[in-house]
Amino acid sequence: MHGMVSRVRPAPSVNMPGMILVMLCTAAFVLLIVTRPQLPHADADAAVLNGALLWSGIMPRAALALIAGAALGLSGALLQRVLRNPIADASTLGIASGAELAMTTAMSFSPLLMGLSREMTAFGGGLAAVALVLALSWRRGLDPVTVALSGMIVSLIASALSVTLILARGEYAMSIYIWGAGSLSQQDWNSVLSLGPRLVLGFAAALLLVRPLRILALDDSGARSLGLALHSTRLAIVALAVWLAASVTSEVGIIGFLGLAAPAIARFAGARSTERLMIMAPLTGAGLLFLTDCLTQMLGPGFTDLAPTGAATALFGGPLLLLLLPRVHSVSTIAAQSTVALKRLTKPLQALAVLFVALALLFAVVLTLGLADDGWHVATGALLTDLLPFRLPRTIVAAGAGAMLAAAGFIMQRMTGNPIASPEVLGVSGGAGAGLTIALFLFGFPSPVIMLLAMAIGALAAFLAMIAVSARAQFSPERMLLAGVGIGAFAMAIVTMVLAQGDMRGYILLTWLSGSTNRAGAFEAWTAVISLVVLTAPLPFLSRWLTMLPLGAVSSRALGLRVGSSRLVLAILAALMTAIASFLVGPLSLTGLIAPHLARLAGFRSPGHQLAASLIFGAGVLTAADWLARVVIYPYQVPVGLFAALIGGPYLIWLLSRSSGRE
Repeated sequence: MHGMVSRVRPAPSVNMPGMILVMLCTAAFVLLIVTRPQLPHADADAAVLNGALLWSGIMPRAALALIAGAALGLSGALLQRVLRNPIADASTLGIASGAELAMTTAMSFSPLLMGLSREMTAFGGGLAAVALVLALSWRRGLDPVTVALSGMIVSLIASALSVTLILARGEYAMSIYIWGAGSLSQQDWNSVLSLGPRLVLGFAAALLLVRPLRILALDDSGARSLGLALHSTRLAIVALAVWLAASVTSEVGIIGFLGLAAPAIARFAGARSTERLMIMAPLTGAGLLFLTDCLTQMLGPGFTDLAPTGAATALFGGPLLLLLLPRVHSVSTIAAQSTVALKRLTKPLQALAVLFVALALLFAVVLTLGLADDGWHVATGALLTDLLPFRLPRTIVAAGAGAMLAAAGFIMQRMTGNPIASPEVLGVSGGAGAGLTIALFLFGFPSPVIMLLAMAIGALAAFLAMIAVSARAQFSPERMLLAGVGIGAFAMAIVTMVLAQGDMRGYILLTWLSGSTNRAGAFEAWTAVISLVVLTAPLPFLSRWLTMLPLGAVSSRALGLRVGSSRLVLAILAALMTAIASFLVGPLSLTGLIAPHLARLAGFRSPGHQLAASLIFGAGVLTAADWLARVVIYPYQVPVGLFAALIGGPYLIWLLSRSSGRE
């Protein structure tokens, strides 16, 4: 009938991304089986051994990859639904780091406890970490950006504590870090039989929670109007997700960012409803981990793993975070001028002189006051002369590194007009670590000059990548923060891949991660002094740039500033200072964030005065942290980076939890 032609909707097409993943997994596994090394079939013993390697090594490993990937995919889907956060998973919420810290602590102090209840130990650590993250972001309604930041800080502190324990226990606990990189190597079916039933129980519980999850997709008021007990339901779902992730962590270690990738890819493939997502996310996670594990086995030399599977999957986490940035919407904003001065200084030069005198007094205290076996002592005379060769270099290193980090943070905050910018938060320190890792991988044990050059290149690459990504969003604090998290995650995944090798290169990286200054000598001290003088000397002559850039690119160009070239020059200076400071004291300090804020809080307004005050505050913070590292658990020493991170982490949370004036 003309004009009455009905349009028949075609039948749903086959899920092409899913089919492609299945075909890739099948092809990779077939290739793995065909190319696996085998003993010549000259006798019956060789055939038996080949069969044992296949059925007790490769097959249980393949099954475990499928089960662990499905569990992490389901965990990530649950967390993203219940928190309405597209970047929530065990890695971004600190669950994996909390579980690792709990197991590291148990292994270091009570191996019997870990052997009896490994799963419960990991679950307790993961639950404590996510509880802290949610508590820190509760005031802002579990805002996705605040949750991500809180997870980053909790992960940073947990990782610092883990590294400290590993260094304290030496080779006894080094195996924990190798395990923590997420290796799926198996010798029997025990892990499959242990983890499989947990996945079945978790999937059954998730199906029972489909209706509450569907309701939670609404806002809180809508969910309450439908009779949902909001807090108890959220707690139950979060506990289920943490249990699934901790179960995997307790069996195979940390599998990075798989819980982030699987739901994102499932949604891209068409899983929109809660029911489909609860099915597609586990299947996608299983396929991704299975494919990654096959590739790491085939690409490794001599059929050994190219890298632990968990570290390999973490390489995808950073780029995926960057791709997901446009989908992250913050319900509240970070005030661009969130740091309010306590008072406006009328005589800033006199105030700077007072700060300098206070820093000199701190130096005197640090060099003379210390603990001994019989209590506190003030070293003078011959005793001070004997102690200076040990105390003076590390104090100079701490002060110089702190000042350089402060200058780098000051430059970044002025360049972007963003109060949360700093080398540690924006992934620049992680980029320096990636550069160091690549140098160790290429040269074995390179000279300090090559290590510094590699770290500078890595830091500059990370900073420029962050600028390129966040410039598209006008350097909004939220997008810049998440871009830094993504770049830092990618860089630290590279570090983890070398750490998991368990050789001396890994120990060098582990020592760097901890931020220890107890081995600082004349070379490190002179490096700190010369670098500080050379790299900060041009900054007073660039005050015009530092004054205009916070106004934005358009206003700066209108005033005659070449924005691109000025940003590049400042980025090179900031990257060099970050690389050298990170080489000296590690990546964990957060001094680059704190020092410029302390300068503004003290009332310094002009860029020149703020820079000078930031240098003094940065030097003082790390000098005090280094002294505390010496005396807090005497006769042992705690890495200086840990103390500075414990100071800077809570400050960063406080800074971003403050509402803007309009709120």
